Amino acid sequence: MREYALTFVIAVAVTYLLVPIVRKFAIAFGATPPVRDRDVHTEPIPRLGGLAIYGGFAAALLISAQLPHLQNVFVADTWRGLLLAGGLITLIGVVDDRWGMDALSKLAGQTAAAGILVWQGVQLLWLPLPGTQLSLGPWLGTMISILLIVVTINAVNFADGLDGLAAGIVGISAFAFFLYYYVVAVEQGFVRQSYPAMIAIILAGTCVGFLFHNFHPAKVFMGDTGAMLLGLLLTSITITVTGQFDANTAREGFNSGVVVFLPIALPLLVIALPLADLVLAVLRRTLAGKSPFAPDRGHLHHRLLDMGHSHVRAVLLMYLWAGILSFAAVALSVFDSPAIVLTVTALVATCAVGLIALPRLRRRGLLVRRRKESVKTPADHDSPTDG
Repeated sequence: MREYALTFVIAVAVTYLLVPIVRKFAIAFGATPPVRDRDVHTEPIPRLGGLAIYGGFAAALLISAQLPHLQNVFVADTWRGLLLAGGLITLIGVVDDRWGMDALSKLAGQTAAAGILVWQGVQLLWLPLPGTQLSLGPWLGTMISILLIVVTINAVNFADGLDGLAAGIVGISAFAFFLYYYVVAVEQGFVRQSYPAMIAIILAGTCVGFLFHNFHPAKVFMGDTGAMLLGLLLTSITITVTGQFDANTAREGFNSGVVVFLPIALPLLVIALPLADLVLAVLRRTLAGKSPFAPDRGHLHHRLLDMGHSHVRAVLLMYLWAGILSFAAVALSVFDSPAIVLTVTALVATCAVGLIALPRLRRRGLLVRRRKESVKTPADHDSPTDG
């Protein structure tokens, strides 16, 4: 655990220190686009913050390779593939943030980065099914892995609409993944120093380090440079976890069968809101006769702002939902009391719904009070005592 703590601190520190340097570079490089109609900020803010995220990730990864208890993690070439794929997706993001890219070119670049990961061994080996597992062959595993990587990249990119939103959601997911694997490793007697746990804690550290500069009011945006990189790193954890233990062995060690579904389900649960937002946006734009890629102000974070939430409160509410979904899934997988977990989750979710609806309820209460006052005032003027 000490090695993980040190790796986390390195990721936080390097990312935090790199952000001001990247910010100056972004301004000089011209990556400070003007404010658009759909933007929620009022002044131009430099992008390319993803360069600091990649720098923090690479530094923490390479330094951790020198730690005695983590050296065995670097026996395979998977980490090299992650650095190469991360570098490619970061470069694509830089081009998009500075000059812009069409959707097909960006998709081709994302697929190429996913292909590098798969080529270096980041590939789904099996899929959990009720009571059994489905072993994937080389071709099917490759296609599903690339699809999962590309979908997650775009879902995280889609979530990057408010200050600190994408970094916070991915950071919560990374912490949940680390907790999940560490508990499973302890219970099953696996090696606790492992690739997925290490990548998860590094990813969490880079998100925390970046949030010091990106939380509202943001000094720098991660842009597509960072959002696509976070999606890539998050998916690499998902895929590699499935290769760390056998599903049937996990079922025998845990009373809850949820544990074997979690590597696939957890990232989908965490990005459930952005993913739903993506689907609704495509439907909304298509039905309106527009391109599915045409920007608008109908996203979930825009709706939260329109309901009366402040920028910070809207972000914290989406953090809350990400935390509810991810940590509830982890708790269900490792604890033997699903009724208690579900009850606590339902209570917290109910409170979250109440917080979301609070501004609207306040406006309705204020409106009712004003109506009562407007009705009462004429009656007072018409009463006999006034004459």
